[in-house]
Amino acid sequence: MDYWTSIAVSLLTLTALEIVLGIDNIVFISILSDKLPVDERPKARQLGLAVAMIMRILLLLSIRWLVTLDEPFMHIFSFEISGKDLILFIGGLFLIGKATLEIHDKLEGKEGHASAKVVATLPKVVLQIFLLDVVFSIDSVITAVGMADEIFVMISAVVISVVIMFFSVNTISEFVSDHPTIKILALSFLIMIGLSLTLEALHTEIPKGYIYFAMGFSVFVEFLNMRLRERGEKPVGLRDAYTPEKKAGE
Repeated sequence: MDYWTSIAVSLLTLTALEIVLGIDNIVFISILSDKLPVDERPKARQLGLAVAMIMRILLLLSIRWLVTLDEPFMHIFSFEISGKDLILFIGGLFLIGKATLEIHDKLEGKEGHASAKVVATLPKVVLQIFLLDVVFSIDSVITAVGMADEIFVMISAVVISVVIMFFSVNTISEFVSDHPTIKILALSFLIMIGLSLTLEALHTEIPKGYIYFAMGFSVFVEFLNMRLRERGEKPVGLRDAYTPEKKAGE
């Protein structure tokens, strides 16, 4: 295999992998953007993906620093702890906690109770997306470093995958928002991804193929249910902890 053929194969493989790894990012962005007024949601999703792309490119340009995150800086008995382990562990626990609270709010929470405490704004939502992008980006970039040798191949794969997701994120997010069972499934996926990140931080890795197969199979079964459901039958309504269309106090 000559040099340019090798580059093309690496680019295609890495782009496909980045798109698959970006699915969890899109799910998280869609859940968070639903807290905003309808007209601000597309902007939040696109800003979230732009932040993800910039974050990954900056990390790729800082490969020497990134590699040091894999180096242990602490030992507890025979267990080694690295910077990557800490980031994945904290991020995984945050995902599990956040998704669990969201499921509770959707099923048993009080309608609009969160709006009375704090109003969801575009900067706050983008900040939350940014913090989780750090976790997703580190995992994604370390995977990219292991699959390609040329930095321009890694950056190209990241840019291409984000551009593809940029044009599909609104469609995916709106579909998730319009179908209650898909939304609960998406939150369940976040719990599973959070568990995967936490176990990876503890040096017990679950092959990602298993995780994405479980996610894909669940969505496939739900699509069958949606097709078999009687037309015109109204789906169950989930409770909304935020009332973005109204200002606080109205």
